[in-house]
Amino acid sequence: MPDIRQDFDGQTVICTFEVSPGTAHDVLDMLEDAWDQVIRKQPGFISGAIHLNDAQTRIATYSQWRDRKDYQAMLRSDEMRRRNREINAMCKGFEPVMYELQSVYE
Repeated sequence: MPDIRQDFDGQTVICTFEVSPGTAHDVLDMLEDAWDQVIRKQPGFISGAIHLNDAQTRIATYSQWRDRKDYQAMLRSDEMRRRNREINAMCKGFEPVMYELQSVYE
């Protein structure tokens, strides 16, 4: 489970996927399989989560990595390049964005 703390100095990645209600669960299945079989097993992976909005038009993933290079290495692997092409074909679009934590409020 993601642990968001002010002293986190790793890499946070939030990726949004634009989908249709008809493809949302297919894309979710593909993402869940990628996370279970590949992503969570990569060096530097800390934690992550997958979210679906109520209208089933957006999926968001949140992941924490030890370092941005670890995330980039995962993306460049042959397996994830293949999977991302398949996921992209099911989406209207998707965008991964790397963030640095600035503030935490409880």
